[in-house]
Amino acid sequence: MHDKIRRGAAGLAALLLAAPVWAAGAGAKSEPKTVDPARDWDHLWNEVIVDITIIGILFAIVTAWFIWQARRRPGNEVGASPKLSPASAVGWVVIPIFVFLSIDLYTAANGWVLWNTFRDVPANRLEIKLEAGMYSWDYTYPNGVRTQNELVVPAGTPVVLRMTSRDTLHSHYIPDFRVKEDSMPGRITYLWFNPTKPGEHLVTCAEYCGVMHGYMAGRIVVKAPEEYAAWMKGEETSLAAATAPAAVPATATKPAKTAAKKT
Repeated sequence: MHDKIRRGAAGLAALLLAAPVWAAGAGAKSEPKTVDPARDWDHLWNEVIVDITIIGILFAIVTAWFIWQARRRPGNEVGASPKLSPASAVGWVVIPIFVFLSIDLYTAANGWVLWNTFRDVPANRLEIKLEAGMYSWDYTYPNGVRTQNELVVPAGTPVVLRMTSRDTLHSHYIPDFRVKEDSMPGRITYLWFNPTKPGEHLVTCAEYCGVMHGYMAGRIVVKAPEEYAAWMKGEETSLAAATAPAAVPATATKPAKTAAKKT
């Protein structure tokens, strides 16, 4: 009888332990690619909040029950605990451990999948170079257009930033897109985000970089594709005008006057 109980407890524990990992793996295979990782981040965060809330409520109920059961009674009554068999004692310890561990493994597995999504840059991306410095964000587009503290991007196109720093460590943080990555001298790092609709988003430096660290802020302006194309055309025109060689003014040449020699 005890052997059957032990085998049943072990099988149940193994099932509870493996189920979250199977579920995470199956979800990763069935979904081709996450379109909006920020939305998936919010979903995972909500799952974590729900999990710890349920666990907290369960522990509070069990604690309240223990307090009620062990309350002091008239006459200083002494209670007695039921005698558990070795199999029951092991089951009461192992099964709850694996139940709570399975929740942690489920969250960790989904977090790992989400992390891989954040590091897997889409192929249809707009790639922009970013140089951070005290105290500004300097963006350079593939065509040479440059902006400072304002990144203009089209809606519906993933954007990847290839980042470096010209002085010290900075951290490019975009709260609305749930992304943050350090930029540092001598190394190129990257992050990507998916702006799905027009709007404005705050950019801050999340790493202390000096006495004016709090002023190192910028914004991301997401435009509709046609508005972005018009904006970029205007920037290209301005860039071409600024980099065009200056015209050399034509100077009128006058014939040199020669004085007649008197003989």
